[in-house]
Amino acid sequence: MISEGKDLRKVQVTRYVTPLREGGSMPALVEADDDFLYVLKFRGAGQGPKALIAELLGGEIARLLGLKVPELVFTDLDEAFGRTEPDEEIQDLLKASTGLNVALHFLSGAFGFDPAVNKVDALLASKIVWLDGFIMNMDRTVRNTNMLMWNNELWLIDHGAAMYFHHAGQPWDDKYNNAFELIKKHVLYYSATKLNEADAWAKQHITPEKIDAIVDLIPEEWIQADLIYETTNSQKEAYANLLKNRLIHSSEFIKSVPHGIK
Repeated sequence: MISEGKDLRKVQVTRYVTPLREGGSMPALVEADDDFLYVLKFRGAGQGPKALIAELLGGEIARLLGLKVPELVFTDLDEAFGRTEPDEEIQDLLKASTGLNVALHFLSGAFGFDPAVNKVDALLASKIVWLDGFIMNMDRTVRNTNMLMWNNELWLIDHGAAMYFHHAGQPWDDKYNNAFELIKKHVLYYSATKLNEADAWAKQHITPEKIDAIVDLIPEEWIQADLIYETTNSQKEAYANLLKNRLIHSSEFIKSVPHGIK
């Protein structure tokens, strides 16, 4: 299933299936009241709601670029889920995540992208590198590609490590023209030979209005959990302004790529 980028559906978690012990966030495979399986990202995990904000913004911006991302949904987690879980670590995570979380539709049968086996078209590679420079996503490396092959197509997952600047606990108004040196560790770094075309495509498909619409999806309760600006609205505005300005100054964040705009 693929969302259309307008609104996110909301589902109720009905069954905790199994933990996915990957990295520090420890997502889980869950079943929802629509009978689909989802990979649930918890607001109570180490990086808190800001990782969910990055997941939401990164995934929906990727979709604007025409990149494949599993459907993102808001997931409501009832407080009862933390009562009977025998694993204390998981129990604490569930209790800390009561309320609204985010999840990605589970791609059954998908397998991890292997750069030694799976070849990527130069324009597609360039769009992905452009995206990760735009949202400052440090987590698409050879060691952890956060890409899946499903039905012979490349799918992007896990954008929770993007927009890392918002974890610093201070306003980010001046980050819009920052270069992104960590892009040099990108798994598709040397394959991105059509960044000029990717940049033109991005500026055609990402508009200020679409940025505003995506940012407006952020639940206020996620922002209230760690408010940096004066109000939730001003913090949303800060996210939107940063993205709009990074779009204007795209040459800054891709100039570290060998085939980037000079």
